[in-house]
Amino acid sequence: MKDGIYSSLDIGTTSIKVIVSEVLNSKMNVIGVGSEKCNGINKGLIIDIDETALSIKKAIKQAEEKSGIQIDSLIVGVPATNVEINPFHVSVSVENASQEINDTLLKKIIELIKSKKVPNDKTLLSIMVEEFLVDGFDGIKDPRKMVGEQVELYGTLLAVSRTVLHNIKKSVNNAGYEISDLIFQPQAMAELVMSEDERRFGTIQIDLGGGQTSASAVHDEQVKYSTIVQEGGENITKDISVVLNTSLRNAEKLKREVGYAYREGNQEKDQVISVEVVGQEGNIEVKESYIAEIIEARLSQIFDKVKNELEEIGAFDLPGGIVMTGGTAAIPGVEELAEDIFEVNVKTYIPDFMGVRYPSFSNAIALVHSKAKMDELSRVMNHMILNKEYAQAASQSKDTQVPTAKSPKNSSNHEKKENESLFENIKSFFSNFFE
Repeated sequence: MKDGIYSSLDIGTTSIKVIVSEVLNSKMNVIGVGSEKCNGINKGLIIDIDETALSIKKAIKQAEEKSGIQIDSLIVGVPATNVEINPFHVSVSVENASQEINDTLLKKIIELIKSKKVPNDKTLLSIMVEEFLVDGFDGIKDPRKMVGEQVELYGTLLAVSRTVLHNIKKSVNNAGYEISDLIFQPQAMAELVMSEDERRFGTIQIDLGGGQTSASAVHDEQVKYSTIVQEGGENITKDISVVLNTSLRNAEKLKREVGYAYREGNQEKDQVISVEVVGQEGNIEVKESYIAEIIEARLSQIFDKVKNELEEIGAFDLPGGIVMTGGTAAIPGVEELAEDIFEVNVKTYIPDFMGVRYPSFSNAIALVHSKAKMDELSRVMNHMILNKEYAQAASQSKDTQVPTAKSPKNSSNHEKKENESLFENIKSFFSNFFE
């Protein structure tokens, strides 16, 4: 890990989190934390840039006060909303075979990927390198300083909706801060919560957030597939509120203090508790098992949806099982319920850093961890992608908020067929992996 001070920004559906970390001698320590509720986000999409910018400001101020560090720029997470994950292969000729390959060739490769491999309604977010080939010699991780006539790159590109990326950047800039890097959250999370072997052989990760749940299939140390279910911890709170006719504040308190996700494992602790009811003078008494039943019903629905998505690509053939994290994963019994539904080994990741030993901070910590571990080639390529795209976004709109109500559509039937073909290839990959 590269020593330094890092600040990350996790724009979640229900709250915005900022982490300030110091990496010294390859050891990471969290020195500042900020967390602020945000009403400018719905289902993972920023719908109010000004409101989101204000919440970002407040969260950063908290982190600055606790760390004593002035924050100027941020490592910002990009969620899996409307993201495309496409394997690719490109080949470029070296203009002068007698000169060493340098960053100029990397720029040429990136521009080729943008023009040939990224759909028109998407923006290139990052490139995950598998290997370079120089004049047919394979297994090269970084071709710079080598000489050759032809350079090929096999990898995976991450392309995100222009609207999603614009609104993230606009919110951060309107808050008064720069973006030092944009990182795909599921990839950063995998690097934090999984061992190298789990990432290499294949593992599923599930991030149980407040407003949505994301699930990703990781293999060969890269995210190969990612999907989102638009339900999370907020839905559980609303269910408790509606069923018990109590306020959202009381429902959230019940969820946190006595909530349990798996009734079978909580039968010995079935105590009666008093619940304040809206429009009624006296409280009512309910058993904890009844609240557990409400929580289990919603979580089972979420897990069933995730299971259906992952079964489509054969992800459960991956040997690593499931790693869960996210704020809703803190509810007791979630792990047992997940094992019962998914029928694979499940474990929960909880950050082990002073002051942030809560799975709700996993994303923010993962962003710092990913940036600190990033190799020099990835840093250079990310910088090239970020600066180019940022300049384009700024020139296109300085004060305009791009609407987020409608999902972007493919620009042509040809692109739609290519995407369907890709999906079938991914399905085939996972289904045949162990044959």
